[in-house]
Amino acid sequence: MTTMLYLLTLVLPLATILIVFGVRSYAAVQQAKARLASDDAYRQLAESALAAQSQIASSLAAMEANLSDLRIRVAAVETILKAVE
Repeated sequence: MTTMLYLLTLVLPLATILIVFGVRSYAAVQQAKARLASDDAYRQLAESALAAQSQIASSLAAMEANLSDLRIRVAAVETILKAVE
């Protein structure tokens, strides 16, 4: 029975060390997976923000063109009104 007790006192601390090492490595793997998922989410967010920004820029260019056209028309109307006075 002393041999069994001796082996038990050797095996249990070693098993504890192995279990702790396994749990820590598993936690590191899970953290890496979570970080990768987070990075992908940020990448998708950046891509959608870039698409929205380009759409806003094109809308702004169209508005500027319309505003320029309106300025030309208002100037023509002002010219006509000044001629009538």
